[in-house]
Amino acid sequence: MPVVVFPTSRLLWVRVAALLFTCVAFSVAAHGAALYGGMADWCIFCWAFSFACTLLVLLVEQFGLQARIPVSWSNFHITIACYGALLCLSASVIFPLFFLRNQPVSSDARDHRIVSTVFSCLATVAYMGEVSLTKARPGEVAGYMATAPGLLKVCQTSLACVIFILVSDAVSYNHHAALKWCMAVYCICFILSMAVVLLCVGECTGCLPIPFSKFLSAYGLLAVIMYLTATILWPVFQFDKQYRGAGSASSKLIAVAVLTALNFLLYLADLAYTARLVFVSV
Repeated sequence: MPVVVFPTSRLLWVRVAALLFTCVAFSVAAHGAALYGGMADWCIFCWAFSFACTLLVLLVEQFGLQARIPVSWSNFHITIACYGALLCLSASVIFPLFFLRNQPVSSDARDHRIVSTVFSCLATVAYMGEVSLTKARPGEVAGYMATAPGLLKVCQTSLACVIFILVSDAVSYNHHAALKWCMAVYCICFILSMAVVLLCVGECTGCLPIPFSKFLSAYGLLAVIMYLTATILWPVFQFDKQYRGAGSASSKLIAVAVLTALNFLLYLADLAYTARLVFVSV
């Protein structure tokens, strides 16, 4: 009877660690953490999505099925690793803030929440290790998603997702046209960045009517200008007493202002990297 031998490497063990850590995080949280609300759903989604995608990557690579997957595998696996790192990082920050700090729950539920937080942090470290092992090195020919601009696209879409979660209530932005413009900026830039990710992973960059490099440059410049306006308008119309609605500014709205500024810096860095991109997409 033939014996199946799975090759081992540092990358394999890092992926296995990420798989186990995310499995423990969402299993413990769902089992006895007594969670409720949209933030809880987001955190569990982050862990479960990362677990499922990492399991898929492990199975495909261990059984040598890369050629049968209708995507660019060199772009796909690092995209999954980067999303896993950022999703678990967001859960590692959001979960203790919303479900550990000043929460009147039983000691058993609190213990479950602490365990989930710890394993979420461990999963974040594991995914960061995977990204470090698989990202492109200077002078190396690699897929676009393994380059700095590709990884920045993942960061941009991940931050936008967190912004959407924080402003899921329309009351946060429907009291002034400038805030609605900010929401339009978040949506448009998210859609375009995600489109770039999907085009690269699906090897469809040649379907564009213009060269991919020119599309990236034009979109990068547009996104920087749009996010600059949102970075200025959101805090002005949310926190200035002359424009804001009834009530004081919540911590969620402050977090959105910070994340907007951070995403602006990511788009600015993306534009700078794209301008001098020397890697070849495969």
